[in-house]
Amino acid sequence: MPRQEPRIDSQYACFKLVIKPSGIHRHGIYAGEFIPARRKVIEYTGERINRKETRRRSDAQAKMIYLFTLDNYWTLDGSVGGSGAEYINHSCDPNIATWITRGHILYMSKRPIKKGEELTVDYHFAKDIETVICKCGSEMCRGTINLK
Repeated sequence: MPRQEPRIDSQYACFKLVIKPSGIHRHGIYAGEFIPARRKVIEYTGERINRKETRRRSDAQAKMIYLFTLDNYWTLDGSVGGSGAEYINHSCDPNIATWITRGHILYMSKRPIKKGEELTVDYHFAKDIETVICKCGSEMCRGTINLK
């Protein structure tokens, strides 16, 4: 069952992280302490679902979708058993990078992140799907979450 209140599961977080309102989108994850560069910050977790179920959930849910493609067959639904990483918002100039290894989705720091700074990752939405307007506010903003 999808969770109602945003939370961070400390079992998957390697640093103190805080959920607060975000200027980018609804809730965001913020560094609760300094995070050095090139460190695992949090693992993206959720219910492992196949492509058929991914399509069904994508069609059934209008706005709040926390689906992350793991590989050609599996997707993780962060709204079911998510670690809190599903609340990391998109930015065209992110401070977090995604690393997929051995069936796990890890969020790694790209650079030092100051306490209080919002964690962001580039979602890399495909250019051939519905265009999603970006609200990251970075100087490098491409205007959409979709790749150009």
